[in-house]
Amino acid sequence: MRIALHTKVRADRIEEYEAAHREVPAELTAAIRAAGATSWTIWRSGTDLFHVIECADYAALLAELEQLPVNVAWQARMDELLDVSHDYSAEGAEAGLPVAWEL
Repeated sequence: MRIALHTKVRADRIEEYEAAHREVPAELTAAIRAAGATSWTIWRSGTDLFHVIECADYAALLAELEQLPVNVAWQARMDELLDVSHDYSAEGAEAGLPVAWEL
């Protein structure tokens, strides 16, 4: 399945956000893959961030990562940089953007 998300970086923290993503911990990327993601891409337009995640089961992915210490630490770091954060709760599994059109 493919999930698209929208989050927002704080205007005064864009450089820090991008720097952080140049150094995503290997332990976190391994955990994301182990939880079922096959790809995760983030695009930025101004302060808007658009994520596309490929995974077998998005709700299961979130459930595996929600309380994982490496992800909890990463999300705490991201919370300092974002106005709108990625929701790892069960409710977050319903937060994907609806598909308007697909080729």
